[in-house]
Amino acid sequence: MRKITYFMAIAALAFASCKSKKSSLEFASPGANQAVLKGAQVQLKLKFESVSMDSVAYFVDDKHVGSSTDTTAITVDTKDMAYGTRNISALVYNAGKPDSVSSTFYVVPENAKNYGFEVVNKYPHDTTAFTQGLQFADGILYESNGRYGESNLRKVDLKTGKVLQEIKFDEKTFAEGMTLVGNKLFMLTWQQGEGYVFDKNSFVKESSFKYENSKEGWGLTYDGQHLIKSDGSNKLFFLDATTGKELNAIGVYDEAGPVDELNELEYIDDKVYANVYQKDVIVIINPQTGAVEGRINLVGIYEHTSAYDNELNGIAYDQAGKRLFITGKLWNTLFEIKTVEK
Repeated sequence: MRKITYFMAIAALAFASCKSKKSSLEFASPGANQAVLKGAQVQLKLKFESVSMDSVAYFVDDKHVGSSTDTTAITVDTKDMAYGTRNISALVYNAGKPDSVSSTFYVVPENAKNYGFEVVNKYPHDTTAFTQGLQFADGILYESNGRYGESNLRKVDLKTGKVLQEIKFDEKTFAEGMTLVGNKLFMLTWQQGEGYVFDKNSFVKESSFKYENSKEGWGLTYDGQHLIKSDGSNKLFFLDATTGKELNAIGVYDEAGPVDELNELEYIDDKVYANVYQKDVIVIINPQTGAVEGRINLVGIYEHTSAYDNELNGIAYDQAGKRLFITGKLWNTLFEIKTVEK
């Protein structure tokens, strides 16, 4: 352990001394931001302008993974690496003088399963509802709708689309995703840096919570233990379900790399279903690993979409009836669908 710590300390000093210099080195393998399947072996190899060198030390996420005294590659196994961005670097010594180079690659999961859909039922949906959050509970829909000056929180009758209860927000509030935790309703705002907690029955605001590393509010769901929040990046943030305090985060990746702009969320049978902003797709995420395990293609489900502010957004699930509902911003229809594996 002491030997490793000493080696890392020396390497850190060497890297620091190289930062002010422009390196002529680059990685030949893996390519910058190359996707590497988890469990595969990856070769770390540099392009050398000259073979005049004493030794090369290779690092993955600042951990020393091997050294070489010539230009041959070293092989690293990715089976124990987490999904996501892995930082690689090399420290090259030539006549006792160090030079360094850095790059990145992605560790990615296997290809996600692809699903189509069948429409089971259609229900009316308010065309003024800029849907940001959707949940089915107590036999009704809970819906949060956005836009400045138009944001609201509603209870809606599924079959008729009739608004049963509603509170409207001031012009400074842009409502975003929401979810239920017992008798509490947690709702995000977009760029105000905080979320609100309401009594589920009365819609009386009880408290608020501040955002931390996740600066914006997009989607929100509950896994029975934690709130899970999206912020338009490829990350899911896990929050304390009582205080809203941010606990940790995980990156979301499919076989091609990071899946950005995760939007409205729903927790279904131990998976997180997520809309992807401005795409007619729902990704099915393993919340333990961040791997996208499924992809529901919803292209063509709604015929009246426009080029802007009219996209798919809104997922709700009836756990008792095993019914999956989806809608979009300003859509006139809420769809009950069944997924069909391709």
